[in-house]
Amino acid sequence: MTILEILLIGAALAMDAVAVGMASGMAEPHMRLRKVLLIAGTFALFQFGMPLVGYSCGYAFSAVVERIAPYLSFVLLLFIGGKMIFDCVGEMREKRAAALLRPMLLPRVRPTQAAFLGKLLAQGVATSLDALAVGVTLLATEMEGGLPFHVAVCAVIIGVVTFALSFAGVQVGRKAGDKFADTAGLFGGVVLTLIGIKLLVEGLL
Repeated sequence: MTILEILLIGAALAMDAVAVGMASGMAEPHMRLRKVLLIAGTFALFQFGMPLVGYSCGYAFSAVVERIAPYLSFVLLLFIGGKMIFDCVGEMREKRAAALLRPMLLPRVRPTQAAFLGKLLAQGVATSLDALAVGVTLLATEMEGGLPFHVAVCAVIIGVVTFALSFAGVQVGRKAGDKFADTAGLFGGVVLTLIGIKLLVEGLL
């Protein structure tokens, strides 16, 4: 696994956070910079921590992981990528159906600070669960001698990429609406699937 592939994995994992960030920007076009940084920082923190948790849990079964490393990496990344694509296609269909129904718009109620923080933490967990499995993939790659850095450095890279893309996602949401939210998820799913296939081929060869 190369540094470029780690960056691509970070970008792919961040796509859910990007889509959520876009939605937040759409809902609050005049959002202050401090709030934008809080949203991006929360997503980055979870995307940094989850691979380490997955790596640590996988380490307990390291003997098994070592034997099935290329297959495990392929299955996990294929599952995560496929799920992202499936979810995005479903969301696109729901949006089309909602647009046809044209429900009556209700006045928005501004959430309290506590409600906002609770929602943000829930979003942070929800958008980073896939990174748990990636932590196991990093362990499997490390056991094959294919990890260019220590897993903590890889997690930092993933977190930094997530912060940058989430920050950009909120800003894009403020400016351009939700035109790119669905595309972001599809892109992430395709990238993870392709990297999974590559790792399987390298393991078999």
